[in-house]
Amino acid sequence: MEHGEHVAKIIAVVNQKGGVGKTTTAVNLAAGLALAERRTVLVDLDPQGNATTGLGLNKSEPRQTVYNVLLDGLPLNQATAPTELQYLGIVPSEMDLVGAEIELVALPDREHQLKTALDAAREQLDFIVVDCPPSLGLLTLNALTAADSVLIPLQCEYYAMEGLAQLIRTINMVRERLNPGLAIEGILFTMFDGRTSLAAQVKTEVHQHLGGQTFATVIPRNVRLTEAPSHGRPVFLYDLRSSGAIAYLELTREVLAHG
Repeated sequence: MEHGEHVAKIIAVVNQKGGVGKTTTAVNLAAGLALAERRTVLVDLDPQGNATTGLGLNKSEPRQTVYNVLLDGLPLNQATAPTELQYLGIVPSEMDLVGAEIELVALPDREHQLKTALDAAREQLDFIVVDCPPSLGLLTLNALTAADSVLIPLQCEYYAMEGLAQLIRTINMVRERLNPGLAIEGILFTMFDGRTSLAAQVKTEVHQHLGGQTFATVIPRNVRLTEAPSHGRPVFLYDLRSSGAIAYLELTREVLAHG
């Protein structure tokens, strides 16, 4: 890549465990980057489609989706729908994506389908954020093969370290076989409740093992963050003064500083 040539940075938001603030992070990081006037597309690779509805799209309306990008070779811009934010587009998900995992298996270049589509769109964008499904299957593998870096949302709970170790093994395997340049963007503590000793304990443990790879920003437990998706809006458009919105603005600053 020539120095100074502009291409989008691709960040995959991954945790194989559900309910850890993964989609909340993908939606609000993408929205934060858009607020900073970076041309951003959020790719909803999760069949549950929570990022799609979280940005105000009705899942039942007929439209082009990430399924068409993966399996029909549809260019990314033709599957990108606008959102309330001028600089943010979304490539929506659909339930058929459950079947895509099985259909991909038959393709000779099955791990590279998303990479091919994202690489072709890189020059028109500044950031591509991919919200992955809560599993380490072929869809997530496509995201890890396409990405420049992985952002790992981590809820400080009892089995957090085991899940993290498994995910890092997967990242290392992808580096060896499919994507040698894959970096860890950072580990992000989510739904953080500083009053519990377990939260503090997990945080300390992660710092001991992976200190240099954690974000300074910590996302608190915040009711506004949990309410915003049901209104189809990122937290900044729902309650900009909430602790959740402030935390995701801080995260956006850290990501922009990484370059």
